[in-house]
Amino acid sequence: MGFARTCSVALVGVEGVVVEVQADLEPGVAAFTLVGLPDKSLTESKDRVRAAVVNSGAAWPAKKLTVGLSPASVPKSGSGFDLAVAAAVLGAAERIDPRVLADIVMIGELGLDGRVRPVRGVLPAVLAAADAGYEQVVVPECAVPEASLVPGVSVLGVRSLRQLIAVLTDEPVPDEEPVPGEIRPDPFLAGLALPGTGLGTGIVSGGHQPDLADVAGQHLARSALEVAAAGRHHVFFKGPPGAGKTMLAERLPGLLPELSRQESLEVTAVHSVAGVLPPGHPLVDRSPYCAPHHSATMASLVGGGNGFPRPGAVSLAHHGVLFLDEAAEFHSSVLDSLRQPLESGHVVVARAAGMLRMPAKFLMVLAANPCPCGRHGRGDDICECRPSSIKRYRARLSGPLMDRVDLRVTVEPVARAELLRLHSGAETTATVAERVKAARERAARRYEGTPWRTNSEVPGHELRTRWHVQSGALRKAEEDLDRGLLSARGLDRVLRVAWTVADLGGRDRPSANDVNWALELRTGVRRGAVLEGIGR
Repeated sequence: MGFARTCSVALVGVEGVVVEVQADLEPGVAAFTLVGLPDKSLTESKDRVRAAVVNSGAAWPAKKLTVGLSPASVPKSGSGFDLAVAAAVLGAAERIDPRVLADIVMIGELGLDGRVRPVRGVLPAVLAAADAGYEQVVVPECAVPEASLVPGVSVLGVRSLRQLIAVLTDEPVPDEEPVPGEIRPDPFLAGLALPGTGLGTGIVSGGHQPDLADVAGQHLARSALEVAAAGRHHVFFKGPPGAGKTMLAERLPGLLPELSRQESLEVTAVHSVAGVLPPGHPLVDRSPYCAPHHSATMASLVGGGNGFPRPGAVSLAHHGVLFLDEAAEFHSSVLDSLRQPLESGHVVVARAAGMLRMPAKFLMVLAANPCPCGRHGRGDDICECRPSSIKRYRARLSGPLMDRVDLRVTVEPVARAELLRLHSGAETTATVAERVKAARERAARRYEGTPWRTNSEVPGHELRTRWHVQSGALRKAEEDLDRGLLSARGLDRVLRVAWTVADLGGRDRPSANDVNWALELRTGVRRGAVLEGIGR
C-alpha cells in the first residue's frame, strides 16, 4: 500500500481554493479512479497523466489507484491539476519521496509526451496558495513571471515532468528543448479566448497609443472626457455617425493614472483567468479597455458559461473603461444588467453550479446616434425615421440606467475649418493626463482616512454633510430638484461632478459656476457656466 499527497488550486471565478491531491495505491486489479467532483476535462486527465508518466521514463503502477481531490464539495475543472496528480501518483509508487510533495502546490497541464503546458489563472492560483500559507509552487516555465508577482513564494518553473522528477529526487536535471509556441502562454488552452467569444480586451502591450491630439475640435466633449477621467464619472456621447464618439472613447484609457500595485494584481488576476494576458507582459499596469459588440449577450457582458461563471466584459474592464458603442442597439435587458455593478463595483452571478462574486469597477462610456439613421436633428439632411421608431430606439436606454450616467454630451459634426487645420493646437493625452493625475491626488488627500479615493465613489449624504460647496452654489440645482427635473440621485451626481471640476481647477470648494457646469453636463441645458481651469 502506498499513499502520497500534494496540492493544487481550483479556480472559483477569479478566486482560488487550495485543493489537496491524494493518491492511494492498493493491491488489486489495475484501475484508475478519480474522485472529488471533477468535470469532464479533469476526468480526462487520467489518460493524459498515464501517458505523460510512461513517456517520461517512469513506470506506471499496476495496482488499484484512487486519486482524491479534497475538499470534495468544491467543483473542480480544467487541466491544471495534471501535474499535481502525476506527482502524487509517483509519490504513492515511491518514485518520489512522499514527504517532499506534501508542502508543494503544483499547477500545470501535461501533454502526452510529458511536457508541461500553461493554463489560465496562474496568478490567482498562486495568490490563493500564498494566502493558505504555502511557500513553494511549481508552474510551467513560461508562467514563472506571472507566478513571481506574488511575494513570499518560491516559484519553480519546469518544462516537463522529467525535469520535475529530477528536481524532487536530486537527480541531474535533463535539458528540454523549447517547443515552438511554448515560449509564451497560449490563451487558447484556457477555453475562454476562443474565436467568437468576444472576451478579448484592448490592452495594448506596445505600438501606437491613441492620442487626444488626433481629435479635431470637440472642445466640450474633450472637457467632459477629462472630467470623466478625473472623477471616474460615467459618460454618454450622443451624435451623428462620424462625429468622433469612438475616437474620444478610445483615448480615455490614456488619460487614466497608472494602476496601483493592488489594482494591477486585481486586473491581472481577472485577465489571467480569462486567458487574455498580453504575451510577455505578466503584470497589467495600464487601465484595460473593453468594447464588446452590440450583439453581446447578458452572459458575455456580466459573466457566465457552463458550470461556474467566467468573467464577462464588465470584469475584464475592471479598473478600466467599458465602451458600449451603438448603445441603443444593445438589448434593453443586457443594458439594464449593468445597473447593479455600476452601483456596487462588483457583479454577483448565480448559476445552478453555484454563486460567486467578481470585480467590476469600471468607467462606462456609452455612445449612440440620435435615431436609427443617425440624421435626426440635422439641418442638412432629412431623417427618414418614423417618430415611433425613434421613440423605441431611445427607449432602449432606460431611465434607471441613464440616471447613473453623470455626463451626457452631444457630439456635433466637426466643422470643415477645424478638420482641415494643419496645426490644431489641441492638447495631447500626456498634457491632459497630468491634470487628471493632479486632480486625483487632490481628491485622495481630501478623502484620506475614508474608504473612497475618487469623487464618484463618495455617497451623496457624505458630500452634503461633510464637504460643503460654496454658499449659494446649489441654487439652480435645488430649483431643478423642486421642479422634478432632477432626482435625488441626480443631485448627488451633480455634486460629485462639481467637486471633480473644482479639483481640476485647483479650487478648495465647488463654486456656483462649477455646479452649473455639472448641471449642463447632466441635463444638456445651458446654465451660463464658463469652463475654469480645464484645458480646451
